Order: sequence, then C-alpha cells, then structure tokens
Amino acid sequence: MKVGVLALQGDFREHVLSTSECGHEPVEVRTVDQLNSVDALILPGGESTTIIKLAESFGLLLPIREKIKSGFPVYGSCAGMILLADRIFDGIDGQQTFGGIDITVRRNAFGRQVDSFESDIEFNGKSLHTVFIRAPWVEEVGPGVEVLSSAAHHPVAVRQGSLLATSFHPELTGDRSVHSYFFDEICKAR
Repeated sequence: MKVGVLALQGDFREHVLSTSECGHEPVEVRTVDQLNSVDALILPGGESTTIIKLAESFGLLLPIREKIKSGFPVYGSCAGMILLADRIFDGIDGQQTFGGIDITVRRNAFGRQVDSFESDIEFNGKSLHTVFIRAPWVEEVGPGVEVLSSAAHHPVAVRQGSLLATSFHPELTGDRSVHSYFFDEICKAR
C-alpha cells in the first residue's frame, strides 16, 4: 500500500520511517498529484496552525478535506488530531482544520513544551508506551466517535469511520501498534 505522509512541517520523517517499518511504501506529500497517488494519508505532529496555512498555500487544504469527506483513510497524531477535529476549544481566531472527526479538542491541554511527558496507556487491548509533547486532548466526543484510549480522564485516541487520531506521538517510540492498527483495521477495511 502507498501511504502518504503530509510533509509540510512537523515530524513527518518519523512517520515515513514508521510506515516503511510496517511494510508499506511511504510517499512524502507536498502536492495534489502526490496526494492523489496514495491509498491513505498520515497527518504528523507539528504546529497545527502552521500546517494548515502551508496546506492552503500548497493547494492541499480543499483536496484533503474532499478526500476525508469521501471516506479516505487518514491518521493524525498530535497536531494531526487537531487538524482532524471538527471543533477546537481554544484555537486562535479563524483557525481552520481539515475536519472529519466529530470531536472538540483542546490545544496544548497537557501544558507547554516543558510539560511534555511519557506514559503507558491502554491501546487496542494492550499497554502502549506513549510520548505527549504539547499534546491536545479531546474535550467532547460526538455520537459516532469511538474512544480507543484515555489519559488524565480525557480521550487521547479516537476513531470515526476511516479516520484515526491520537494526541500522542507513536512515531517517536519503537512500538508500531498504532500505525499497524491504522493500516490493518482502517485501511484494509476500506
């Protein structure tokens, strides 16, 4: 499977490596042609407002929104969760997202950069070591959203249809459980 990784800003290289380690062909996506050449898309961690502005500049904002609306498999980690959220609790004025998941997220919910931490949580029936860096959490979940993991009494991994989002960074650990879940449970189901 060809898996696109939005490569405009953030830790896209780590997702490229994770995708390759899971046995799939990663494609760094910076153009609409590259987007149209892949079977799924990963939105990396980084700075959500910067990523969305760059996506607009590169002509990718509307094409990604259309792909999401059509049921295209997309996984977003950290800033990617914010980008997949339909609503942002404390976003900056006019902040846009790609949308698609019926959630409200709170940006930097766990604190600033100096408050970053690692923790073990349950994901898909097993313990998973996670890295939270200026991470969001989910404030509100719509009726069609499945909560896959929680931390600090808030959802930190959610799924709605062909969309998956985590507030943590599985690409920064050696554990490929989240990526495998995306490829095996979401992408193959489509």
